[in-house]
Amino acid sequence: MSKIPLSVPSIEGNEWKYLKECLDTEWISSAGKYVDLFEKNISEFIGSKYAIACVNGTSAIQISLHLAGVCPGDEVIVPTLTFIAPVNAIAYNGAIPIFMDADEFYNINVEKTIHFINNETYFKDGFSYNKSSKNKISAIVPVHVWGNGCFLDELVAICNERNIQIVEDASESLGTSYLEGKYSHNHTGTIGKFGCISFNGNKIISTGGGGMILTNDSKLAEKAKYLTTQAKDDEVKYIHNSIGYNFRLTNIQAALGVAQLEKLPEFLIKKKEIFRYYRERINEIEGLLIADVPSYCQNNHWLNLLQVEKDIYNVDRNYIFSKFEKNNIQTRPVWFLNHMQLPYKNNQTYKIENAINLIENSLCLPSSTNLKTNDMDRVIQQLR
Repeated sequence: MSKIPLSVPSIEGNEWKYLKECLDTEWISSAGKYVDLFEKNISEFIGSKYAIACVNGTSAIQISLHLAGVCPGDEVIVPTLTFIAPVNAIAYNGAIPIFMDADEFYNINVEKTIHFINNETYFKDGFSYNKSSKNKISAIVPVHVWGNGCFLDELVAICNERNIQIVEDASESLGTSYLEGKYSHNHTGTIGKFGCISFNGNKIISTGGGGMILTNDSKLAEKAKYLTTQAKDDEVKYIHNSIGYNFRLTNIQAALGVAQLEKLPEFLIKKKEIFRYYRERINEIEGLLIADVPSYCQNNHWLNLLQVEKDIYNVDRNYIFSKFEKNNIQTRPVWFLNHMQLPYKNNQTYKIENAINLIENSLCLPSSTNLKTNDMDRVIQQLR
């Protein structure tokens, strides 16, 4: 019986055609028409004025935090329930993560975060400081987990008031936009000073590896391009007046991205169909649910999460995971919480409760855009 993967790319458009052009013309490295075209097409699709391609989503967050003014010794607010990339990106800048709890949609708990800002920080000389550590809190990284848009209206208001810069991690939410609130019709990643996307192999569209920095500020966009391409002040004489990074996306990767982006509207339709199919059938099974998505967003449904009511089934996610593995179905538990990771276990946390419950009762189900109905039926049958 063939293995059902968790989330793999669908290569069904112009990928081979565009890659062949790169090879035929010998434009295979970090320059070429597809890099510029990919940036332009992403910018137009999302509605961001500028998009700067880079080697991966982590580098996009690292540069965005740097340009947002995060300095060594500063503190940055981040959810504990997320892939570790944004947390490491904070550390790459010499800054210190402060961990927040999750809400019902696995996103940063906005209510608790606002409570933390109001009660555990003070404002002095134009900046916010942590009452406990006395360190400046210069930024926050809300992560749109699983494609669920984080509702940012109240968070933006207080962060603007307290001069805390917002860098959105929209790595998983390409295709997610707001339906309600102040930012209705805006795409995730366009609300803060910066937004960051990932095109890793498991994302809704892929360049194999790659990322994109989003911003509406022309000067910041120019600076991001400068820093991610080795900070060249004179390309002929090799003059570098700043410390730059080799974070460039190759023309070959960008060619893949251009082809993948052409198929994104179809992928989004298929993702919604997968979500509905799972939800209609799995929610009929007592004690099992497909995690709901926020009604205030048009969701990309990147990954579907199974939730198990432990009061009904005396089993944990590891038991279910092992049963799927034995039947050649790839699933994944939710990430190990970052405030419990060895490098960050001594960092400050704030009222983390729901995140613990979510990782204990949740499991990621196969959600590839090329998932077939009989594949989903195999998953559902195992659960029955």
